[in-house]
Amino acid sequence: MHPREGWRDGTRPSIFGSSGSGPSRRDFLRGGAASAVLLGGAGSLLAACGSSSGTSGSATTAIPLPRPSHPVTWPIFSDNKPIKSGLTAEKGATLKIYNWVAYVNQQCLNDFAKKYNCHVQVTTFNTMNEALAKLASGKVNFDVFMGVTVDVLGQLIEQKLIQPLNHSYIPNITQAWADFTNPFYDQRWQYTVPYTIYTTGIAWRKDHVPEDPYTMANPWAMPWQAKYKGKVAILDDYREGISLGLMKSGIFDLNTTNPSQITASQQQLQNLIHLTNAHIDNNDYTEVPGGQIWIHHAWSGDIAAAASYMQKGVPVDVVGYWFPTDGKGPVANDTNTVLRTAQNPVLAHLFLNYMENLPNVLTNIGFNGYMQPVNGVTLPKSLMSTVVLPSYFRRGVAELQLPIATNQLWQEAWRSVSHGI
Repeated sequence: MHPREGWRDGTRPSIFGSSGSGPSRRDFLRGGAASAVLLGGAGSLLAACGSSSGTSGSATTAIPLPRPSHPVTWPIFSDNKPIKSGLTAEKGATLKIYNWVAYVNQQCLNDFAKKYNCHVQVTTFNTMNEALAKLASGKVNFDVFMGVTVDVLGQLIEQKLIQPLNHSYIPNITQAWADFTNPFYDQRWQYTVPYTIYTTGIAWRKDHVPEDPYTMANPWAMPWQAKYKGKVAILDDYREGISLGLMKSGIFDLNTTNPSQITASQQQLQNLIHLTNAHIDNNDYTEVPGGQIWIHHAWSGDIAAAASYMQKGVPVDVVGYWFPTDGKGPVANDTNTVLRTAQNPVLAHLFLNYMENLPNVLTNIGFNGYMQPVNGVTLPKSLMSTVVLPSYFRRGVAELQLPIATNQLWQEAWRSVSHGI
């Protein structure tokens, strides 16, 4: 079963006997609950952690803002310390995982459950804002929080929602790329282990779109073409969306605190929607291979899986994925963590370790298309442009943690775009 099979219309895949349907990420943003999370729920979590000013060129916050030039070693609090070494795995337990929809191979979960004589239960979320709001509410209880984006890590640590790791249970971290054994956003990897890595670029159907982004003066402007009305889409993600508008305007500070730049990006995106009737969705993995969309702002991992969704008789070679050859584009990684409320903390650590082991990594990549920064990962034979190399994290630009007030500006700008205001 392919990672997103059964999820095309918002239907979630069955995981260990539990299944159901839920709103797509687009539907979630449109609903009233979304507004509460975007402008209140997640904001409450942020506000509880510190204060900031969102004025142009300056920002202050009680939470450090990790940057490659300003690496952060997060504190370990006296009331939130790592578990002791030498503990045995919990017997007959149910490991509870909180994760994005379709973001881990069920085979990996089955194999882990068999190896450690336990059960695995997965609960999914559609947006990071949704996940943060639920965790902050205290009404959910999980062991492992998967797919944590780097830009929210500081809030999770300061709110003590995740616990520091005991490395004695995670020896496989030595298989990770060197950059991820001491990452700038979590020096000494005290709270996280690396999970997936990906770039954000432009996917297109070569058989319908004669333009080649590799020869264009500004490929980020490729979606802004009226002749492709109804055949253009951008990602349904506030950081990715506003970043696209910035890059189209030649601005590559994807963590800008300048209100005028954020507003300018908003206007660029609103113009795009007016010009092309652009879709806002995260269905790049099906819509480009299926031919419904010809130009899609896209994630590399999604397009790496394109072969599974091609129209019958159409070769995957007609799908292109562009990311700047000079690396000047969005590069990101997600992380895995252990929640402070974990009832099975030893199993949780062992699971993080399990997902760093090369054979399990390869099994997982074959499912969801997203690379992991583990030594020995082989490159795919097709769509080589979706590959993420270690150098990308040194040359690329990253969407990192924002000051609280600035984050609010980004979310409000995106809300205006996605709601057609």
